[in-house]
Amino acid sequence: MDFELSHRQKQIRLAAREFAEGELMPIGKECEAKGEFPRDLIKKAAQLGFIGCFIKKEYGGLGLGLTEHAIILEEFWRAEPGLAQVLAQPAFGSDILLLYGTEEQKKKFLPPIAKGDWVMGFSITEPEAGSDAASVTTTAVKAGQEYIINGNKVMISNGTEAKFVLVFCLTGTEETPKSKRHSILLVETDRPGYKADRIQGKMGLHASDTANIFFNNVRVPEENLVGIEGNGFPQLIEFLNRSRVIIAAHAVGLSQGAMEQAVNYVKKRKQFGKTIASFQITQFKVAEMATLIETARELTYKACWYVDRGTPSPQLSSMAKWWASNVAVRVVDEALQLHGGYGYLDDYPIERYYRAAKLLELYEGTKEIQKLLIGRQILGVK
Repeated sequence: MDFELSHRQKQIRLAAREFAEGELMPIGKECEAKGEFPRDLIKKAAQLGFIGCFIKKEYGGLGLGLTEHAIILEEFWRAEPGLAQVLAQPAFGSDILLLYGTEEQKKKFLPPIAKGDWVMGFSITEPEAGSDAASVTTTAVKAGQEYIINGNKVMISNGTEAKFVLVFCLTGTEETPKSKRHSILLVETDRPGYKADRIQGKMGLHASDTANIFFNNVRVPEENLVGIEGNGFPQLIEFLNRSRVIIAAHAVGLSQGAMEQAVNYVKKRKQFGKTIASFQITQFKVAEMATLIETARELTYKACWYVDRGTPSPQLSSMAKWWASNVAVRVVDEALQLHGGYGYLDDYPIERYYRAAKLLELYEGTKEIQKLLIGRQILGVK
């Protein structure tokens, strides 16, 4: 299978790299320190088509594939993980609307996302429902032509910034078959009873908005149901088969950026009268990093290819997410090691990459969950 990028895809990569190096790199350290970012950054990215590039043209996007989306975010994460996370989140969840939303929902909510006017969120995780998403306890009770939502979600991207969030919740009862208990509802964040508290004290990615969300008798009309009532869990799984591949692209980009920083450093740093790039152990480390990154990139692009041709592979998506995030943690660890004590100081960006890398093994399904899914798929067990 040939994964050579097309001319158009190569141009997209160049454009994304130019934007990332020109707009993200110069301000990354300051944004991380302050825990904020310039608000026009999302708008600038949207004007170039980088936000929600996969949104169809009739809804304001470029109508590109998952491969192009992965290429863009790979370049952003290569340049500056913290701000790359900011730019990865405004359209997070819009795949659900594209796949299952009504025409009215798509026309109303997708164009402002593609233009960079709005950001959205997708609230899944709860205090007692992380890896086991089916255990969510947030409820949406039907009352006439409305749903009344109660519960809380944790660690939700864009929780305080979003114009609207998608909410994975219970619409069934204990008597309802487990596979038919969940639904996805669209909730505008200005509705009474919605509250979001920004989380402080994260290990890394400080500029991005992560929040705990509370729903206290939040009422939404029945037309805010996304897809079919009771079909929320398979909708979520379909979404994760796509989004996990994008997390893999994040990891590939972070790995590439970390290795490049290490290479630049070892070419300049001298010990024992010569650059440490001339030491065999350094060459071995760089060779291992480069090979790991290439395997992660190929697996990620292969998973993208399956999605773009309309036959997503859950197994490949999990493989890409697990392996690429594992590679990111290994590569950035070696990259910081090559910096020595200087890598532990914020004079060098590698420490920000180091703090950001671990999250890649946690969200969108931990590495343990990915291995479990892969094993079950291969063995044919549930």
